Amino acid sequence: MTRLRALSLLLLAALAPAAACGPTGAVRAHAAQADTVTFPLEWDFPRGAIAPVTASRGMVVTTDRVASEVGAEILRRNGNAVDAAVATHFALAVVNPEAGNIGGGGFLVVRMADGTTASLDFREMAPMAASADMFLDSAGNVSDTLSLQGHLASGVPGSVAGMWEAHKRFGSLPWADLLQPAIALAEGIVVHERLALSLRAYEERLARYPATARIFLPNGRPPRVGERLVQADLAETLRRIAEGGMDGFYRGRTAELVEAEMRRGGGIMTADDMGRYRAVWRDPLRFGYRGHEVISMPPPSSGGVTMAAMLKILEGYDLRSLGYLSPEHAHLFTEAARRAYADRNAYLADPDFVPQPTERMISDAYAAERRRTIDRNRATPSAQVNPGLGQVPGEGENTTHYSIVDARGNAVAVTTTINSLYGSLVTVDGAGFLLNNEMDDFTAKPGVPNQFGLVQGAANAVQPGKRMLSAMTPTIVLDPSGRVLLVTGTPGGSTIITSIAQIVSNVVDFRMDVATATSAPRLHHQHLPDTLRYERDGLTAATEARLRAMGHALAERGGYQGDVQSIVILPGGYQSAVADPRRGGAAVGVGEVRRVVQ
Repeated sequence: MTRLRALSLLLLAALAPAAACGPTGAVRAHAAQADTVTFPLEWDFPRGAIAPVTASRGMVVTTDRVASEVGAEILRRNGNAVDAAVATHFALAVVNPEAGNIGGGGFLVVRMADGTTASLDFREMAPMAASADMFLDSAGNVSDTLSLQGHLASGVPGSVAGMWEAHKRFGSLPWADLLQPAIALAEGIVVHERLALSLRAYEERLARYPATARIFLPNGRPPRVGERLVQADLAETLRRIAEGGMDGFYRGRTAELVEAEMRRGGGIMTADDMGRYRAVWRDPLRFGYRGHEVISMPPPSSGGVTMAAMLKILEGYDLRSLGYLSPEHAHLFTEAARRAYADRNAYLADPDFVPQPTERMISDAYAAERRRTIDRNRATPSAQVNPGLGQVPGEGENTTHYSIVDARGNAVAVTTTINSLYGSLVTVDGAGFLLNNEMDDFTAKPGVPNQFGLVQGAANAVQPGKRMLSAMTPTIVLDPSGRVLLVTGTPGGSTIITSIAQIVSNVVDFRMDVATATSAPRLHHQHLPDTLRYERDGLTAATEARLRAMGHALAERGGYQGDVQSIVILPGGYQSAVADPRRGGAAVGVGEVRRVVQ
């Protein structure tokens, strides 16, 4: 039997029910007092409408069922959580091309069963020919398109280097074996509804680039549900990675194809840029919140620092006593976010280029200073909320997340991105993968918002070899005894940070089970624009009226916020998980159990 045939059978085996094993007895949800939480009557995801998957020997939760099955099969084969993360990552690059990738980058946070914690930065990097004014026209105005579409929009991808480094440090199964499921999938997948709808929505944009259209619009149109999507060039690229590891992507044939693509489209990335790229291990960001320890990503992710600043401010209030999404709760959340984002947008950047005030920003003392500026009864206009740490340096959605826990207690949170849906829309001809448009996450011009409306400072300006600031927030929370409680993360651009802050608060403050915490309505404020955004029907009419009376400008979203993938570890060691109903992914457990007591 060929290796490819064997792996195809493994993929089929992953669809079969797993035998229950491990702990026995009724499984209890995390919170005994979540009954105090109520949602608005018109909210799309009422409490109890979705049920968590509960398992005893490991859990994988992603935005795509096939990718979740791939990761779970690795756990069944006695791989650890990092092995499963590698296989899941490459599977997502095939089945979720709008966000899963080998042409983008991201961040990984890991907490091993022996207590080892680490964070890995595989964020994209500006090519060496990049310059601070590369997205300005002759009049000094920011271009509407250059940082968003086409060849100049792409940073040097970091995903393959990230998976290679994670596996080298923590993996246990052979590298090549972890690539085989993705290779099999690239040779042909059956298109499901979500992918078909996504390709149809982006058909006009994908058609602008011939190599992209050849793959994703075969026969001149997007494939329909039930048809096969073949990505033969991507399969060959994945084989080179399987055989050569990191060098199979950053050197040789693939790097040459990237440079040729750049020459065709007027881009600046070179094979030498590819060869320079390295993923970087950084000290995880760690902070306390109500007796729990939160482990998240440090800069160049702004996620951990900004979330910490928000939660540290909120720690000074008894949120549970206020009532979930009451006017007082929503007001305090907004005021904390307003202040945290003001600092985020001014100070945070690549720490290898700009000194970072991380320790000060997440300190109890600084949180107390910021908290004292909050009026409990009145919104503070963002024009009056300035960065709080003095002089600003240098100044006079698409992403996906997956969470994994194995039977040994190792936990991994990974958020990865190509920025916009389908990134720059450019596919590397002959290599079969989409490139990111992450250069838009730099500050093209201080004071001018990017595609997510973030108004950022000169600290995040474009420089050769620099990593652009990110909002990605892969997060692991430990309970007061030091055991893993929550593994979580989400896509969503600038809303990532507020979404994950709310998940942490939902679990810690309001003691919600994982399904309730995930389905709960979400809020977002990012300092500028000075608007509190909320999901459709996510606030009651009375709460909306009270917030407006307090001086908040409100805007109801037409759609949803985020696509959170979370795992909660229950008392007794069971893993309970749910994929966000907003996007319809899948949690797949190993050793699943059927009795869940809410």
